[in-house]
Amino acid sequence: MTDIRFIYVTAPNMTEARKLAQKIVEDRLAACANIFPEMESMYWWEGKLKTATEAVILFKTRADKVEDAMALIRHWHSYSTPCILSFPIEKGDAPYLEWLSGEVRR
Repeated sequence: MTDIRFIYVTAPNMTEARKLAQKIVEDRLAACANIFPEMESMYWWEGKLKTATEAVILFKTRADKVEDAMALIRHWHSYSTPCILSFPIEKGDAPYLEWLSGEVRR
């Protein structure tokens, strides 16, 4: 197991996804953000089945920065209940993991 984490976030559109990604990466809370421009989501909200088109952001960070990144995402996100999930990374290419860890603020 490594100390590297993915943070998975959905956003209502590319504009907001880019804004969130830029804030987190600029603040060095993540080394990288990958944005997937469009996916269809289906979910229950307020007792009704909904569908929406959303963008997905996958942040790459260290475990010690997850809480700070999540707090900033919550602050800037337009959803009242945004999807923000953290996943541990079991293994990875050592040079990449070293680079990633070094790019996140200590």
